[in-house]
Amino acid sequence: MKYYIIAGESSGDMHAANLMSELKKLDSDADFRFWGGDLMQQEGGTIVKHISSLAFMGFFEVLKNIRTIFKNFKLCKNDLLFYKPDIIIFVDYPGFNLRIAKFAKQNNFRVFYYISPTIWAWHKSRIKTIKKYVDRMFVILPFEKEFYKKNNYDVDYLGHPLIDQLKKYEEKPDFEKFINKYNLPNIPVIALMPGSRNQEIEKILPVMLETAKSFPKYQFVICGTTSIKTSVYENYLQGSSTKIIFNKNYEILLNSTAALVKSGTSTLETALLDIPQVVCYKTSRLTYFIAKLLVKIKYISLVNLIMDKQVVCELIQNQCNPTEMIIELNKILPNTEDRNQLLSDYKKLHEILGDGKASEKIASLMFSYLNK
Repeated sequence: MKYYIIAGESSGDMHAANLMSELKKLDSDADFRFWGGDLMQQEGGTIVKHISSLAFMGFFEVLKNIRTIFKNFKLCKNDLLFYKPDIIIFVDYPGFNLRIAKFAKQNNFRVFYYISPTIWAWHKSRIKTIKKYVDRMFVILPFEKEFYKKNNYDVDYLGHPLIDQLKKYEEKPDFEKFINKYNLPNIPVIALMPGSRNQEIEKILPVMLETAKSFPKYQFVICGTTSIKTSVYENYLQGSSTKIIFNKNYEILLNSTAALVKSGTSTLETALLDIPQVVCYKTSRLTYFIAKLLVKIKYISLVNLIMDKQVVCELIQNQCNPTEMIIELNKILPNTEDRNQLLSDYKKLHEILGDGKASEKIASLMFSYLNK
């Protein structure tokens, strides 16, 4: 069977790669053509566009790159007509994928959507597009099934695939081995996760680095991604002792005492690895102003959204400054009441998200739908 998969961000690349791995077990003739990243490439098939050239965040940033975006739409439509897949699987990335979904249905392709757009937070009108152009929706957050049910659309929820991914890292970390491997000093680590886009690095990393100066008993390690040029990080590291390690997020987190984490999937990953964290979010003033008008949710982190209460501290926009970050980070360091409460809440989060095998279950269900 011919599968065309479109993921536009790092988290989508990871989940799509796991899905591809499971689909290959079910379909020995699986042929993949995709938009994605390094992890999807490792599963085999043909890459059309790499995520490093796809991730545009925020209203202003999209406007700046509008010409490139329209070129990508044209490329994708022509490529679909050329490849003629049996199924198109969209993975999150709604600004692009929902537009292509319309084109796909108009050209009689079958359409699955894996990882729902956050229409429960904003742009609720997109549910009309989903109902019209998506054959099956596979969601990964427990409250999403109920949201869609209220809007008269049946979706499939089989757990969160991060549980599967993180089970690979259940072995107790060896801190001495970790610091020797990366030539780090023998002092506790605090992880910095400033995001996976240039705009995020620009806004958030300088604040994190300034915060680090107030914690001389700790070393700070940046979770870098190779989808960002090394020079982008180096611009902010001049004169700093902060180290950067690329594409080893889980290894860094598991050997960390705490973390400063940009809002996104990383907040959930950090929580499921039981690492206390402070969530950070900062963007351009224009993007934030527009988002405030449109986004209608109580929290920005997945941890708090799933738990439906404030479990992790969220420092948003003007609050995302060194003074606030220092205060909140101190609260979750060892031997504090806040840290103990946070770890207790993490246990409840694990219970809500289930025991795993989501990627396997979703692939199996997709394959059964395709063979009906």
